Amino acid sequence: MAKKKEEKQEIINEIKPVVTENSVKFLEKYINNPSPTGFEWEGQKLWLEYIKPYVDEHYVDNYGTAVAVLNPQAEYKVVIEAHADEISWYVNYISKDGLIYVIRNGGSDHQIAPSKRVNIHTDKGIVKAVFGWPAIHTRHGEKEEGPTLKNIFLDCGCVTKEEVEALGVHVGSVITYEDEFIILNDRYYVGRALDNRIGGFMIAEVARLLKENNKTLPFGLYIVNAVQEEIGLRGAEMIAHRIKPNVAIVTDVTHDTQTPMINKMVQGDLSCGKGPVVSYAPAVQTNLNKLLIKAAEEANIPFQRQASSRSTGTDTDAFAYSNDGVVSALISLPLRYMHTTVEMIHKDDVDNVIRLIYESLLRITPGYEFRNI
Repeated sequence: MAKKKEEKQEIINEIKPVVTENSVKFLEKYINNPSPTGFEWEGQKLWLEYIKPYVDEHYVDNYGTAVAVLNPQAEYKVVIEAHADEISWYVNYISKDGLIYVIRNGGSDHQIAPSKRVNIHTDKGIVKAVFGWPAIHTRHGEKEEGPTLKNIFLDCGCVTKEEVEALGVHVGSVITYEDEFIILNDRYYVGRALDNRIGGFMIAEVARLLKENNKTLPFGLYIVNAVQEEIGLRGAEMIAHRIKPNVAIVTDVTHDTQTPMINKMVQGDLSCGKGPVVSYAPAVQTNLNKLLIKAAEEANIPFQRQASSRSTGTDTDAFAYSNDGVVSALISLPLRYMHTTVEMIHKDDVDNVIRLIYESLLRITPGYEFRNI
């Protein structure tokens, strides 16, 4: 038994990395580019530019969801999907003293805001600002007031409302953090918006592998980079009705639960570096899930399991419950520090999510019977 385990580990260790140097260059550029919810177009341009050589055609819908297609004439349609948008802020109020108060655009965390540098996006270009916070010397009392949506504010160096507006800043201007991509200890990719532009990167890499390995699929493959997931799966809802797929495999991030202050009994026991996460949830079609697991086992891809109560909270739900019901499943990537500017993922997991989607596609055939009865 020990010998079999050693042989299996040797096979895993010998597998050639999927992500290339050129891929990483694109990933860095793609992550660093801001694509806030509702304003994803610049990121979508980069994504389409990267994936075009590997597909037959592409299109973009009215709200910005980008779709790259292989075998567009095929009747049977399979989607692989991720979402392109990142959490951000909106300008909500400008005080007479030139300070800017904000509201969320997606699930932005007010607790990490103080002292962060940001970019305010205007028609005149980027306006730099900082989330100010009172110095420690000035905070007195037995109980300190923590950051909340009511007291965090931006300072862009102006002293009047008129001065702020002259820069092009107005109520509704969108705000992103300026933190950028790094590789930590040659092991982790770190940056803002890995949730979930890393998903867009991974599905583009699947297209690259199919092209480079001369694989011809017996169905139409729709590689979907959807918008507006962070505010309710909206882009996926729209594009699912347009494509009307037979099958959808969605990829998103999930929580690594190995760091302090996370309860494994509530969040599950998941770890960066131990492989893709296969989900169990009502929206996840049982037999498609079994196909994913079989693909992982046959290709020696390590994987983990996660259960979700009621909904997955990902675009999987939007696809599964669209049209007359779409056979759907979710492959998640473990991530540390979600919705911060230092989101962290393991390089091996990225490779293995790409491999698992690729291997799963090779096992799907038109007319595949997923029903249990």
